Amino acid sequence: MGTIVYPGSFDPVTNGHLNIIERSADIFDKVIVVVLRNSAKNSLFSIEERIDMLKRATVGFRNVEIDYFSGLLMDYMKQNNYRVIVKGLRMHADFESEFQMALMNKKLNNNVETLFMMTDNKYGYLSSSIVKEVAQYDGNISDLVPEYVKLKLKEKFRGK
Repeated sequence: MGTIVYPGSFDPVTNGHLNIIERSADIFDKVIVVVLRNSAKNSLFSIEERIDMLKRATVGFRNVEIDYFSGLLMDYMKQNNYRVIVKGLRMHADFESEFQMALMNKKLNNNVETLFMMTDNKYGYLSSSIVKEVAQYDGNISDLVPEYVKLKLKEKFRGK
């Protein structure tokens, strides 16, 4: 069914992200997970660390690739001749912000479509921000992120 692009900051990747990746990989021939630099967010992990965590978390997927881009997503889409984006939705607030972004992207490039995928119910509350907050205070994040990500978070917060 072609290629779909799943963009995000993935700081860090969570099981909710992996749920969207896995389900997209079941539908599409190829899923390109693109780590975008978001100037509005203060990232805990470097781009290289986020790429590493994503590669390790998706090693079992034959049709998932990890990429990086700094700039407008629509520039990335045009440069690579991709036409479809998937965005995961958790709550109503996600829809409002993602819908606004999808409309802006459509204005920038009318040839690109955005598909919205509802996350699994068990991840409806989950975000990278909440994972970082719980990890910072040594809370249990075992069922929220892959084991390697859990270890990387512990490393980051050990010295703080």
